[in-house]
Amino acid sequence: MTYTVQGDSKEVRTATYDRIQHGYTYPNGLDLDPKSEFHEKIRNKVWQRARESRMEISKRFPSWDEIDRVLTTYIPLDDAEKALKDKDPRKPVSIIFPYSYSNMESLLTYLSMAFFQDPMFQYEGVEDDDTIGSMLMELLVRIQCIKSKVPLAIHTCLRDNLGYGVGIGLPGWIRRYGKIPVKSSATTISELGESSEEFTNYIDGLVYEGNSLSNIDPRLWLPDTSVSSDKIQDGEFVGWIDRTSYINLLSEEGHESNLFNVKYLDAKKDGRSSLNLDNSQRETKFGGPSYAHQGLTNSTKPVDTISMYINLIPKEWELSTKEYPEKWFFKLAADDVIISCHKADHYHGLYPIAVCSSEYDGYSATPIGKLEVLLGLQNTLDFEFNTHVANIRKALNDMFVVDPYLVNIKDMEDPKPGKLIRLRRPAWGHGVDKVVQQLMVNDVTRGNMADASYMTGWMDRISGADQSMSGVQRQGGPERLTGKEFQGTRGSAISRLQHMAMIISMQFMQDIGSMFAVHNQQYLSQPTYAKIIGKYEDQLKAIYGRTKTNVRIEPKDLLVNYDLIVRDGSIPGGNFSDSWIQLFQIISASPELMQQFDMVRIFMYIAKETGAKNVEDFKRVVNQTNVVTQPDEQVLREAEKGNIVPMGGI
Repeated sequence: MTYTVQGDSKEVRTATYDRIQHGYTYPNGLDLDPKSEFHEKIRNKVWQRARESRMEISKRFPSWDEIDRVLTTYIPLDDAEKALKDKDPRKPVSIIFPYSYSNMESLLTYLSMAFFQDPMFQYEGVEDDDTIGSMLMELLVRIQCIKSKVPLAIHTCLRDNLGYGVGIGLPGWIRRYGKIPVKSSATTISELGESSEEFTNYIDGLVYEGNSLSNIDPRLWLPDTSVSSDKIQDGEFVGWIDRTSYINLLSEEGHESNLFNVKYLDAKKDGRSSLNLDNSQRETKFGGPSYAHQGLTNSTKPVDTISMYINLIPKEWELSTKEYPEKWFFKLAADDVIISCHKADHYHGLYPIAVCSSEYDGYSATPIGKLEVLLGLQNTLDFEFNTHVANIRKALNDMFVVDPYLVNIKDMEDPKPGKLIRLRRPAWGHGVDKVVQQLMVNDVTRGNMADASYMTGWMDRISGADQSMSGVQRQGGPERLTGKEFQGTRGSAISRLQHMAMIISMQFMQDIGSMFAVHNQQYLSQPTYAKIIGKYEDQLKAIYGRTKTNVRIEPKDLLVNYDLIVRDGSIPGGNFSDSWIQLFQIISASPELMQQFDMVRIFMYIAKETGAKNVEDFKRVVNQTNVVTQPDEQVLREAEKGNIVPMGGI
């Protein structure tokens, strides 16, 4: 694919900025003025990697276009069908039979249930001293996921994974600034307390800080294609393209010290990147991105940025004197201007990108997607359905063989019912049986719907989206569906989906959970609060006080060693068996077994697996008492005196 590279000539680019001076001070003493030779060298190295990656990724665009087509569920009408629809909008025309969409929804439903459990990420301490810190980390990450709407971004990644074969997430740290309410006597943020007094003053400050997750469109992803999708951390670079605006970048430059040169973009007539020319035709569909139209660039002034992490040798790039590889971050705006250049400072030492590709083969940078496997069957299904509809439409139109010498053709062309057809004079008195004869029409597509049902059955088998997962009971056969047959079939389907969820959990969720924890340890700048909830509720309330519902979390409290607990891909109740209820009844009837097993924990497990989400809310709040063991004789004497009574009263 040939690209028209915007501003590839150095003379053209530098001429734009010759008369502009903004007086920027650049980091590390580097000369990153857009007119400098050093800026040109760095820009070319970033641009070369971005262009080569784009050319490789673009080879997958035709297949992705087909996926977008089958998920759109409509087909652009040809001239004949457009004329038919204009004449009578009630008549059916060709469509995409939305069965791939149905499969995708079933798979997304399972994956959402598997990953959107509360909390999404679980942590446990490595040593005894790390226990409390890991509990607080879990509570903090939980509330950050809620405030930043992390599940929505994960849902988009899962959808991209099913459709395109890769879903890319970008864990980040956000800070929002605004007005903070303070007590009338307070003048600084540090004077904020837990008082319930009415706030009367507002000061400028940090409103919120925490983890976030954003999505990268697979079409705008710029990976090192020499490594597979599950090993992006082994690549020499990874990047992506963003579309923003000059105003947004200028605002960000005002708050972010790592940005510079943004004011030079004001001289650009068109800040869009030649690598972001949308060829997916998304803008032609309802709800598509309107920024793709050239006419809107004058009012919104969009700017494309190429963000890229590169593992490089600083001495070779003339960035410093170090001779061993380091990860650096670059941001190139409008293909021309470097607006960020600094060493990556993440404590986790990774590229801050996570990729899920459940159909990965261990070798491909962009593996095939689940829906792409079904594409051939989907096209056949569309053909079966649309040809059947077209044949019915044809059969409903009466077709006649007419002798124009004997019949008034104008009367025959009248489509209205109850019409009067007049014979011409030569046919008078000879009868009408041989004047008009209806042409016989056979429905050659009568078996198409049976074939379509056969196709959908195979699509279910291949995708793993069994009909029971879609809420549809098995059809056909005179015999009655037994409970064991249903449980066995559903269990097999869930096992296939659990396998896919386990792959995604190890590829994607594990990386995000680890990065979220490191971000809290590195970037959290002020105390915050989190609600005490979940499996650690009793332990934390015992430490911070039984009446406490919220706990104050200091940044230093999170400086602990932790392990991320990776979910196994199961859903609540997915592996549940009625045998647990029978075991509970057996244990409760045996005093010896009750001494060996915790009945409360078994009951809570059964309740959660059967769908109860807040079973902890119904636990009794009992006072803590000291249990003392006494000899039997002493107990009897105290009972005779009335000092002690049996549990439950006398």
